[in-house]
Amino acid sequence: MEGFSFTLLLVIITGFVTYMTFNNRNLYLRLKHHPFTVKREKEYDRLLTSGFLHIDWTHAIMNLYVLYEFGRFVEAEFVSMYDVLGNTIYLVFYLLAIIFSSIPSQIKHKDNAYYSAVGASGGVSAILLAQTLFDPWAGILLFFIIPMPIFILAIGYLWYSSWAAKNRNDNIGHDAHFFGAVFGFTFPIILKPSLFFDFIDKLMAGVPF
Repeated sequence: MEGFSFTLLLVIITGFVTYMTFNNRNLYLRLKHHPFTVKREKEYDRLLTSGFLHIDWTHAIMNLYVLYEFGRFVEAEFVSMYDVLGNTIYLVFYLLAIIFSSIPSQIKHKDNAYYSAVGASGGVSAILLAQTLFDPWAGILLFFIIPMPIFILAIGYLWYSSWAAKNRNDNIGHDAHFFGAVFGFTFPIILKPSLFFDFIDKLMAGVPF
């Protein structure tokens, strides 16, 4: 699929579904991740559909920006490894990341009728960590101002997500952020174990001593 971008397609679809749910409350309620309902009504599709809607445009734009900026590079890496199958494997990777990142919250909150979650953050976290695996010294601007290598951001992101999941009660899916990130780093390695050693080599090659 030379020239075709699933990243752009995912951004467009997610933005469209987000917009639709802003104008249709019933659709929003049906698609969001509500573990209590998933358990009782067996609506397991919510583990995936919740990744295509957001609380507001700020939430959506942040996720879609990161998805587009880093997803293009991650998709290109999959294409370089798997040629014509690369785009499809990348798409499966992203969708599985959303599902995988939703499972811990499902288990944790299955009896909590008041908990719900939405957002592409689980999939976006996977994209961020996959990019870290492929190119740990890639530069990124934290808050659009502070330059740093992406692997430093990844370490801080994992630490904060783990801490916040245990210590904050702000109705943000920090569990999804953490487990999405873990999935993003490990899934490519499962497909191609040599990527881990490539990552170590690239990481050490950039250390200034």
